[in-house]
Amino acid sequence: MSKPRVIKNYEKLDDAVLEQIKLSYPEGFSGNLIRFTDVNGRLTSALPFETEEKYYLIRMTKTEALQIIDDDDDYDDDGNLHDNVRDEYADKYDDDDDIEAADIDPDELSDEDVSVDEDED
Repeated sequence: MSKPRVIKNYEKLDDAVLEQIKLSYPEGFSGNLIRFTDVNGRLTSALPFETEEKYYLIRMTKTEALQIIDDDDDYDDDGNLHDNVRDEYADKYDDDDDIEAADIDPDELSDEDVSVDEDED
C-alpha cells in the first residue's frame, strides 16, 4: 500500500510536522522547491516532505519560502537553523531517524493520489 499524498499550505501544518520539516531542511526551503501541475491544471511550486504516514507537497513560492525562513526565529540571519534548535528537534524526534526530504516525482501524482485541504482559499 502506498502512502497518501497530501498538498497543504505551510501555515496549516501542525507544529510537529513543521519541526520535522525544519530538521529536513536546516538551510531553508527555497533551493528545494519542485514544480508540478496541480489537480486544477495550474503550475505550482511546493516543498516535498515525507513522513512515515504521508508524502507532503507544501505549497509555497520561492519568495514565500524565503519570507518564511526570514520570519522564523528558529533560523539565523543567513537562513540556517540554529544549532540549539536543531539539537532540540533532533532529540524530540530521535525515534524518527528515517525523516528525510521526500523523493516525489510530481509526474507520478494523479488526481486520486492527491488530497487537498477542504478549508483552503
